[in-house]
Amino acid sequence: MLTLVLRAFKIPDLRKKILFTLGVIVLFRLGQILPAPGVDMLAVRQCLGGARGGIVDMVQLFSGGAMLKLSVFALGVMPYITASIVIQLMAVLIPRLDQLRKEGQNGQAKITQYTRYLTVGLAVLNATTVVALARSGRLLPGCTRPVLYDTGLLAVVVLVAVLVAGTCVVMWLGEQISGKGIGTGMSILMFTQVIAVFPSYMSTMFVMSPFAAVTILVAGLFLVAAVIFMEQAQRRVPVQYTKRMVGRRMYGGSSTYIPLKVNQASIVPVIFASSLLYIPTLLGDAVPWISRYMAGDHPLYMLVYFLLIVGFAYFYVSITFNPVEVADNMRRFGGFVPGIRPGRPTAEYLGFVLSRLTASGAVYLGVLALLPLVAFALLRDPSSAQNFPFGGTSVLIMVGVGLETVKQIEAQLQQRNYEGLLR
Repeated sequence: MLTLVLRAFKIPDLRKKILFTLGVIVLFRLGQILPAPGVDMLAVRQCLGGARGGIVDMVQLFSGGAMLKLSVFALGVMPYITASIVIQLMAVLIPRLDQLRKEGQNGQAKITQYTRYLTVGLAVLNATTVVALARSGRLLPGCTRPVLYDTGLLAVVVLVAVLVAGTCVVMWLGEQISGKGIGTGMSILMFTQVIAVFPSYMSTMFVMSPFAAVTILVAGLFLVAAVIFMEQAQRRVPVQYTKRMVGRRMYGGSSTYIPLKVNQASIVPVIFASSLLYIPTLLGDAVPWISRYMAGDHPLYMLVYFLLIVGFAYFYVSITFNPVEVADNMRRFGGFVPGIRPGRPTAEYLGFVLSRLTASGAVYLGVLALLPLVAFALLRDPSSAQNFPFGGTSVLIMVGVGLETVKQIEAQLQQRNYEGLLR
């Protein structure tokens, strides 16, 4: 890894991209620690000191510790990511969006614009919810001190406007990373949010017994290794192209493959399931049985969480990979899977392979997300659950985005090496 970074810094263009990405990350973190107007930071710090575990840790993870602090970038990247997922899902129901997706760069530009509009709408909804919870004192569990200096209408409107504007700036920063930096912008910012809260969870291990700390470290290393293995695992479906004459040139006759990842859905099902389960938590005060049965260590909560992840994994893969479309494109260019007839048999074969892979990937995601909850439910040790730094979701985000970024750096290094050889 260090050798790769040193090689990248030797190339001026690549060095500028890396430094630009690091600069944007610094600005992003500055906005996450900058308090929004009208927020009593002293009260927030005192309330956060005694609020750990459950939904608090999940909110801290997906916002980099910014949402519960009511900072300028409190909403983080979640409105944009949610909007992107919703647009992808709506492409199945709205033919116009599906047509734009197939129109290339111009169609993608329009989809990006629709995603921005939906992001702003979701940001207004999320900001209003967060400010309403802070105004009523329900944002931080067990907090008796008011976290807002003024709960009047004008102060609330200003705070909501600041949070929405912060989301727009975060969206712009992510697009700048994608265009001028290294990696996918929103993925890099989400990676930054997880990394930002990870050291605070690691620091809690120093107050644990040596045996418990070593056990957690060893388990964490095995978990990271397992996630790397599963994220890299793929099924390569071989594809053979027949030779064909176009004008005076001969095309085809090559062999390639279709890489189908085991975890084709990535982190999307976990985010969707977590978002849906956040709604019953908000309704816990109004409906007492929800707070009793939908707690993080209750078997019903774990079962619903697992089933939602598996269901969303199948649904998301079904809308992002169309076997019929892939089979038609292969037949159009003279490609076929050895031993499988082109057309409908190829589509059925790809669907069968993808279904088996999705089953493994969905179970993997569900087990990974439930692993800390199940372990601490069996141990019946809430204090250890609060101190556990290797949550399945956080490890998945760190490993997945880290591997993808390293691959992009390696690809650009190879591209520049080929350019130097041609020169």
